[in-house]
Amino acid sequence: MTTGIKLVEPAENEFLANLERRSNRPIHFFRLMAKRSEVLKNFVPLYGSIMGPGSVDQRTKELVYLTVSYANKCAYCTAAHVASGSKAGVTQDEMHALQARQDGGFSASERAAVEYARELTLTADGAQTRDALNQHYNDEQIVEITLIAALANFTNRFNNGLDLLPEQ
Repeated sequence: MTTGIKLVEPAENEFLANLERRSNRPIHFFRLMAKRSEVLKNFVPLYGSIMGPGSVDQRTKELVYLTVSYANKCAYCTAAHVASGSKAGVTQDEMHALQARQDGGFSASERAAVEYARELTLTADGAQTRDALNQHYNDEQIVEITLIAALANFTNRFNNGLDLLPEQ
């Protein structure tokens, strides 16, 4: 499950208990992050403000998150975003295409977002793909796509660094 770090139990943290009560299941990511309670309290609204309603549609957000998670081989985030990606209309074939770094029949705008997220993840620079992004998205959307990729990289590194695996 993790590298031996004991997960926080909901009885030890009221904020965590409320999160798990709303989701109706244990969430090991939150239980681990609760080791730094203030970080967890601030992370949840940050995550919601980036992944919630915005100027970029939910399907594109999930494509970006999945692209980053596949590139980083993050089992925890991939599992979470396969589920939310499906809800947003991403098909299994499209997920396989993202994982294999193939076109997948995505629209030109989706392809631009996916390629930008992948480049940003692999090189920490989006210079080669930013022009294509500019052809399809306005400044606010580009910032939002960059925030999604940055958030995914953050959660991927947190989970991979601590060997956090998806809940069974």
